[in-house]
Amino acid sequence: MNKYAVIGMGSIAKRHLKNLRFLYPDADIYAVSSSGKNFILPEDTNALIGLDELIRLKPIYAIIASPAPYHIDTAKLLLENNISVLIEKPLASDSDDAAKFQEFYLSGKYPRVAIGYCLRFLPSALVVKGFLEKDGLGVVYNVSSSVGQFLPAWRSDKNYKDSVSAQKKLGGGALLELSHELDYLTWFFGSMELQHSCLRTTDELGLEVEEIANLVLTTASGIYISVHLDFIQKSTQRKCELIGEKGRLVWDLLANTVTFFDATATKVIYSDEQYDKNTMYLDMLRAFSDVKNQGMQELATVDSSLKVIQLIDAAKKTHKGIAS
Repeated sequence: MNKYAVIGMGSIAKRHLKNLRFLYPDADIYAVSSSGKNFILPEDTNALIGLDELIRLKPIYAIIASPAPYHIDTAKLLLENNISVLIEKPLASDSDDAAKFQEFYLSGKYPRVAIGYCLRFLPSALVVKGFLEKDGLGVVYNVSSSVGQFLPAWRSDKNYKDSVSAQKKLGGGALLELSHELDYLTWFFGSMELQHSCLRTTDELGLEVEEIANLVLTTASGIYISVHLDFIQKSTQRKCELIGEKGRLVWDLLANTVTFFDATATKVIYSDEQYDKNTMYLDMLRAFSDVKNQGMQELATVDSSLKVIQLIDAAKKTHKGIAS
């Protein structure tokens, strides 16, 4: 019998459990409480077990969906016991831990590892990447990436101040929670260098972590990139605009559309507003399972995810603002 497991009991862990059951209806699927304090058996699982039992059962792979500060220790334990791991974003809560994990992973012949940046599997994301690779914009000059959504509206079943997103000790804050933007920009353009950062809190939410983050990044080829992340917008928005020598490309992640503007025309090059966004999570799991057939090529790696965490740490250390 095939076996799979999810470590963590939050909303993303429950999504992964449901998706594993959909993909592998006859498999044994296990849940593991990362804190060891949750004894409620989630739906779509065969049993709630501990890490020791999980290692004994040797699943095909495990998804680590616990809070970010616990990712690395759990991943090392599983890899040392020859169990592949898909680590929910971010890789870790700080760059020192992430760098040590990369060193550990490269030091031995361990099973596969990927980081769960699911936006790479959004069809419009693949269209944007393909457009850039085919030189559709020519030389890229400027990129503006932004996401904002109201934290108290994220999850209706709990007070937002009790969520992982709101707690510094659990890896919360806009930079880590909304690091998808930094991941896809790394995926599109490679390494980036931080030039400026401004992090802020508000009286409205009153959190101990940054609620608003603005970054200015540059690439080796001279692309100027501005990034805005926030927990305070009442109407959710998520967009990326790219300006190049041949025109302007606008990617609306919520609408799942990509539009190209040049001097003479406007062309919608992709649009599927009815797309079920759970499909990108399913496609990510399919890719992780299909490593022998190049399934890993779109997945975030330890190396790319380390770069994201290093940018986040740099932003926290050098910011101009009032958040710590």
